[in-house]
Amino acid sequence: MDDVHVTQWDGTAGRGPRAVFAHGILTWGDDERYGFAAQRPLADRYRLLLMDRRGYGRSPDIAHSDYEADADDLIRLLGDGGHLVGHAYGGVSALVAAARRPDLVRSLTLIQPGALRPAAGHPVVAAALERARKATTQLPEDYPPEEFLRASTEALGMPAPEPTPQRLRAAASSMAERPCWDAEIPLEPLAAAPWPKLLISGDWAGAPPLYKEYAGEPLIACAEFLAEAIGAGHLVVPGYYPHTQRPAEVNAALRELWGRGDGLRDGTAQGPAGGRADAGPPDTP
Repeated sequence: MDDVHVTQWDGTAGRGPRAVFAHGILTWGDDERYGFAAQRPLADRYRLLLMDRRGYGRSPDIAHSDYEADADDLIRLLGDGGHLVGHAYGGVSALVAAARRPDLVRSLTLIQPGALRPAAGHPVVAAALERARKATTQLPEDYPPEEFLRASTEALGMPAPEPTPQRLRAAASSMAERPCWDAEIPLEPLAAAPWPKLLISGDWAGAPPLYKEYAGEPLIACAEFLAEAIGAGHLVVPGYYPHTQRPAEVNAALRELWGRGDGLRDGTAQGPAGGRADAGPPDTP
């Protein structure tokens, strides 16, 4: 694709099934801190395509990033079919893409997706939405990316990452993009889809209290709602950045899910597609 940058890791010489990844805020596809660098071992059997969303990483600038535009990019990257993984904001983009083109999806994995609006009936989620909407309306147009980076991390008790040019560009894009937490997402096509689905959450043990209250608790409630609504499994791992803090558990879960999705496509799948497997901004980086 000429319009977005894609990091490709492939140890299969082009023969393995493809898996497409969409990242969250403040980051990019192969970022070690918040992105999917720890998922690289999965390239031994799969073609990994890590998209830099527009305005992030090595993708071109855009005035305002948007989960609808992300979904279009993800659909193109899926080609004739593949596995889809989205984290935080990228989880919303993946939901939109999968709802539009379920025929191209082999499996769907959502890591702490920022899709709060569908779960707005939960009081914790409703409070998070109210905070987020208020904060968005109060954000000055000339708010510096350095301040946004600190407000998204240090203000919630987290250490701020080094303000490199690439990180600050990601912060500026995060400020300008259409809020993912207010997205209207049609869940019916996802619930009806035959392929396996998985929600992955941290248990938020060890997180700073304010970060857990403002981000963790709403994201957990959101994941529980979505898992029930679309017939997905729900894996809970220790910590609050599942794919970076607990890559062994997350990668093992992805291998298992992808194997079921490939089997379903090949007509050899065993067992149900869903089922539970419980083991600041409302969007995490």
